Amino acid sequence: MSDSYTSFVSSQVGGRLTGALGLPQPTELRRFTPGDLLAAGPVLLGGHGSAPLAAQIGAMLQAGDVPVVSEVGEDRLSAVVVDLSQVRTPGDLESARAVLAPGLKALGRQGRVILVGRPLTDEPDYALGAARRALEGIVRSIGKELRSGGTANLVLVADGADGAIESTIRFLLSGRSAYVSGQVITVGATDVTGAPSPPSWERPLDGKVAVVTGAARGIGAAIAKVMARDGAKVVCIDVPAAGDALVKVANSVGGTALQLDITAADAGSRIVEHCARFGGIDVVVHNAGITRDKLLANTDADRWASVLDVNLMSIIRMNEALLGAGGLRDGGHIVLVSSIAGIAGNRGQSNYAASKAGVIGLVRTMAHDEALITRGITVNAVAPGFIETEMTARIPFATRELGRRLNSLSQGGLPVDVAETIAYFSADASAAVSGNVVRVCGQSLLGA
Repeated sequence: MSDSYTSFVSSQVGGRLTGALGLPQPTELRRFTPGDLLAAGPVLLGGHGSAPLAAQIGAMLQAGDVPVVSEVGEDRLSAVVVDLSQVRTPGDLESARAVLAPGLKALGRQGRVILVGRPLTDEPDYALGAARRALEGIVRSIGKELRSGGTANLVLVADGADGAIESTIRFLLSGRSAYVSGQVITVGATDVTGAPSPPSWERPLDGKVAVVTGAARGIGAAIAKVMARDGAKVVCIDVPAAGDALVKVANSVGGTALQLDITAADAGSRIVEHCARFGGIDVVVHNAGITRDKLLANTDADRWASVLDVNLMSIIRMNEALLGAGGLRDGGHIVLVSSIAGIAGNRGQSNYAASKAGVIGLVRTMAHDEALITRGITVNAVAPGFIETEMTARIPFATRELGRRLNSLSQGGLPVDVAETIAYFSADASAAVSGNVVRVCGQSLLGA
């Protein structure tokens, strides 16, 4: 669904009028297309101490013919990257201000800000803990200060995982992360510290088999298309009632269609059986979901149970088969779709919010399962905010406009924004990225 207000603001007359009235001025976002440069202009690199991660990121950028600078010049910057991995006390955060203050002034449209730090540890060093946690406050504030489609995110790199950050840095610098801002991504949270580079960063899923549930329309269809674009053979799954739309999506991406009720007791085994012809499964995306909204006081048992069963219990049941013989291969990836409702709650959606919060709990638990870690399986989730779909198009106008504007980018996201984040989680180059829940919400004010 198009956002006519954003289109109006992007015009010369609309921009002047909304600016004079002090209205939100969303910028049409730069989204990824194959062949894009990693960064459209120079990247300012700085940090505290010897900034070892900055040096590593700089080498990566230079290998991709991206100009790297250590101070602001005449050219507009495409990104500012600050390595704060060696910060030890709150006083050390001056290094962040010293780089960011001039860098933000020189940042161009659609600019990217990436802070890099270390996660909290059990070390009883009060100053260290305070300084590391302070980075979240800095990056989330920057995200709310940026204009013209800019985003700001924080990457926490566990000790020993320095060599596994490239996929995350590439994702956050590129148009793939257009609607991701104010987020914290941890690399090496499960003590996995290595990740291979793909033969081609353009097609990081080449040769992989990806299963996508709820693929007939909306976000699911976008996931199937992005996975196929990145090289995967996609198995598209949806209910028989959506069979025609499902086949259309599967044909458009060169995949296969499997009509299936995911709440059936044998759903997982049927998926495994279907994928046996391809030799197994490399990626599972649990995207299918439903809503049955009602104030909790008026919610009956059937309405409650149906949402929990489709959105949460079916995943647990299917995973029993998908993680068994002939299912997800070692080194595979599981990505679940949660929702901002699972973080912030939503009026009239107690059942839905429960199911999506449960998805987050499932991710946290599975990602730290030693059996899955030993097999090299990652588990992550995306939590979409307001995404332009057929469902949101049916929301009353005033509510829809509030959903669009109550975020730092002042607009709704697109299904492709969710799909890009899922594809990032699904790549072998993200093997050290597990246990994360990334909100694809434009830094929504809800649940912030």
